Amino acid sequence: ALETLKMFEKKDSRVKSAAATNLSFLYYLGNELEQATSYADLAVNSDRYNPAALTNKGNTVFANGDCEKAAEFYKEALRNDSLCTEALYNLGLAYKKLNRIDEALDCFLKLHAILPNSAQVLYQLANIYQIMEDPNQAIEWLLQLISVVPTDPHVLSKLGNLYDSEGDKSQAFHYYCESYRYFPSNIEVIEWLGAYYID
Repeated sequence: ALETLKMFEKKDSRVKSAAATNLSFLYYLGNELEQATSYADLAVNSDRYNPAALTNKGNTVFANGDCEKAAEFYKEALRNDSLCTEALYNLGLAYKKLNRIDEALDCFLKLHAILPNSAQVLYQLANIYQIMEDPNQAIEWLLQLISVVPTDPHVLSKLGNLYDSEGDKSQAFHYYCESYRYFPSNIEVIEWLGAYYID
């Protein structure tokens, strides 16, 4: 794939930008940040209005720890294409990392309107409400999430934990049992169930 894409580097700016965008993404997946960054720069310089190129550039900046600058690239990608879901999702993650929770929530709620059954988006919404110390809203989003991925033991144990913190032992027991059924090796779940039976 890398060799094929490199052949397009010599073409006109749009083709070059598309090829460089894909090359940047491939190097990013391979955790070769230096190469990913140079191709992201090439993609953006070839076509400043390419939202995928701007998102990739944001990703390389984010990976280097500059969340503020990464957010700027994601916002620019969204100005060029307001439905660029990757940029919107990553902008939400950047805001979350910067502890700008309200702005992160706004990003993920917009994404939920576009992708109502996205497990990743539902998880992020639940996680943000947990950070905001609103367990009832977190539970609501996790319940939507298990309707999409009903066999995820991590989500089920998270639900058990939230119900437990709210004092609802019977619901907590139900979700911890479900989590145990799908993944019987989680020590925290086993400990909770053991303590529950002792009580």
